[in-house]
Amino acid sequence: MAGGRVLSFLCWVLCLGILCHVSLAQHPFHGGERRLAGQRSECRLQNLRAQEASRRVESEAGYSEYWDANDQQFECAGVAAVRKTIQPRGLLLPEFSNLPRLVYIVQGRACCFGIYLLHIAPTFFVVVVFPCFLSGITGVVVPGCPETFHSFDQSQQQRREERPGQQRFQDQHQKIRRFRRGDIIAMPAGVSHWCYNNGNEPVIAVTVLDTSNFANQLGRDPKKFFLAGSQQREGWQRESQYGQEEKSGNNIFSGFDDEILSESLGVRREVVRKLKSEGEHRGTIIRVERGLEVVGPRMEEREEEEEEREKERRRKGGAEDNGMEEAMCSMRLQENIGDPMKADFYSRQGGHITTLNSQKLPILRYLKLSAERGHLRKNAVVSPLWHINAHSVIYCTRGSARIQIVGAGQRPLYNGQLRRGQILIVPQGYAVVKQAQDEEFEWVSFKTNDNAMVSPLAGRTSVLRGIPEGVLVNAYRISSEDARRLKFGRDFETVVLSPGRSQEGRASE
Repeated sequence: MAGGRVLSFLCWVLCLGILCHVSLAQHPFHGGERRLAGQRSECRLQNLRAQEASRRVESEAGYSEYWDANDQQFECAGVAAVRKTIQPRGLLLPEFSNLPRLVYIVQGRACCFGIYLLHIAPTFFVVVVFPCFLSGITGVVVPGCPETFHSFDQSQQQRREERPGQQRFQDQHQKIRRFRRGDIIAMPAGVSHWCYNNGNEPVIAVTVLDTSNFANQLGRDPKKFFLAGSQQREGWQRESQYGQEEKSGNNIFSGFDDEILSESLGVRREVVRKLKSEGEHRGTIIRVERGLEVVGPRMEEREEEEEEREKERRRKGGAEDNGMEEAMCSMRLQENIGDPMKADFYSRQGGHITTLNSQKLPILRYLKLSAERGHLRKNAVVSPLWHINAHSVIYCTRGSARIQIVGAGQRPLYNGQLRRGQILIVPQGYAVVKQAQDEEFEWVSFKTNDNAMVSPLAGRTSVLRGIPEGVLVNAYRISSEDARRLKFGRDFETVVLSPGRSQEGRASE
């Protein structure tokens, strides 16, 4: 009898576990784990190389530059990359992808000014005017979420007072977010978004897409779907993979029958033909001649909202936020990693590194991606290290650096420079070292794990420091003094190493 009860209890627990797993898997933003290496192309890399974008697609108010997703390095890492340049008053038309992605804002500026009143004494105030720099606005449309931004016809004010509850809205839409240089923006698979540059210089955004995420059910080739506009065939794809219809590059309305669309959307056929953008050659980034007018909060309202939300997040414990709640309509999709004050590793002589993972931005748990932004001073070094649980996609945003990537062989897989605008992929487990050249070096890295971890070979947190002295003495056949120097030579630095130690070491030999 007791054995039957135990068996019944175990079956109940198993069924409950299966139901929970299915429920999470059906959540619209649950990306699941990345696929195993056996489900992707094998990483048989003989050498690596820094790569420029291989294809450029022009639009009316900007252009898109694509890296070759079929290259063995990108296939090994399970990623694809694109860089978009949006001119002032340029509008990136609504689109979505079968892949989760991270967007980094490399460039973009719009001058504005904020004002603070400092209360110094009961009758004395000081007005402080400070500059703020924004790049543009973006909208992410999540199915089923309410339109929280709205406006109404002022001429209907009297009528609304007479008939409470009856309001005539001029426009209503989902939340709009401002972005600026240094922002990381997370985009779940299948969620449409648009972007507008209301600044006075071009916006440059680099996007890395995770082709190996379980959210992708269309194979290893990335795919974009456009809700408006038209362009040439997608820049990632090979010519042989396209049929005649796809070569035209029209949006998703193009293939539908006019009558069905007219009936479904409740609009005239003339409007349906315009939805299809037939005969247009503006591409997917168009120019808004008189500027884009949308309903949105004033700058001070946005700052107050962000401050209140941050206080609430801290009150709940930061990383202890409910992941399912974060992934719903009120989710936070972006975080700025360009501010040195947010650095996780800082060296006054060396530079700084800022990391962004799912503990700081919970939506990344579902995308299974994370990011890192770094700045190195002249000749400074990032400790040799390897990524424990992720591939790393490095994009250089400024300057240049000498980079070496090594595996188990006697020669490095890569030994050269990484310059502005180039991408270099560091596979999981391969050790990499970066050293800035004669100018400062800045980069952003996209990691294929939402909580990417590294193991450094130098500095206070190095793996060598954690190994007993006797093990090092016998493993490398060195003296105890050399073993101690190997362990504690960079005792006061972590990951970011200041320049000049190599000259000091040679002088003491």
